[in-house]
Amino acid sequence: MKTSMRFLVSGTISLLFAGMPLLAQQTPRGEPISVVVTLEPKHGKTVPPVEQQDLVVMEAKEKRPVTGFRLVGEEAKTQLLLLIDDSARGSFDTEIATMKQFVQSLPASYEVAVGYMRNGMTQFTQQFTPDHAAAANAIRVVIGSGGADVNPYDSLTDAIGKWPNTQAERREVVMISSGIEELGGGWYPDNPYVTEGIHSALKAGVVVYTIYNPSVGHSGHSYWRTTWGQNFLSELSDQTGGEFYTIGFGSPVSFQPFLEQILNLQRNQYLLTFEARPEKKAGFQPLKVILEGKDASVAAPQQVWVKASM
Repeated sequence: MKTSMRFLVSGTISLLFAGMPLLAQQTPRGEPISVVVTLEPKHGKTVPPVEQQDLVVMEAKEKRPVTGFRLVGEEAKTQLLLLIDDSARGSFDTEIATMKQFVQSLPASYEVAVGYMRNGMTQFTQQFTPDHAAAANAIRVVIGSGGADVNPYDSLTDAIGKWPNTQAERREVVMISSGIEELGGGWYPDNPYVTEGIHSALKAGVVVYTIYNPSVGHSGHSYWRTTWGQNFLSELSDQTGGEFYTIGFGSPVSFQPFLEQILNLQRNQYLLTFEARPEKKAGFQPLKVILEGKDASVAAPQQVWVKASM
């Protein structure tokens, strides 16, 4: 009897120790994170059917499980902010009718706000409303020389900070600006003011589309300043999963083709959910979304905010 009991205890302990390496090898579950991504055709005008298994998510160079992927349809609640640089040239005013038409063409599920960037802040002429006619009427002429915006990226951060709590599935910004940063953050990709604007948008889940439009004054026709302004706008859109639009260094002939393309892109937006890697400290992690085996490309945020694991 004693011998049988000894073998039983010995066998139980052996099983426990045998299971310990398996438990140790299990990867702790991470936090589910959802981001809005946009599919674009590589050839032609049609995006082919894409399934969840066609996507690969890399967070900090580590493949992470994709747990959800669905189309954000036109019926989904969306909030779109039209953010305008108040220091734009007077040629901007000729585009007001085009922008009003764009706002009134948006699906009924869209709530629209209108804000003007000025001195690092945003002045709303219309808060988010489902009344597209009211939002269109809030688009006014720019102040021009009296509305010099020394930092449109601070204005973006300010606007996002004022964004009301919402259950909207999408948050979108159409930002019209020269992109020139005048506070002296440096003419290089790691400009702290531009970075702060990017991080504000990423943490809030905001996709930013940017349209280059020159500003008044010396900066508005300084080649190297306008070059870096366009670089900054492109960086902002790339990092948040949006697009940057320009025709060079002059005023666009019309905003209409840009606005139409923005709306078309939003028809191919999806909510992608993946399991983030557990992190000891909260912070931004590099993100890369890859679409495999399809004649299409994907625009996605290039960073993601991950909370600290418990």
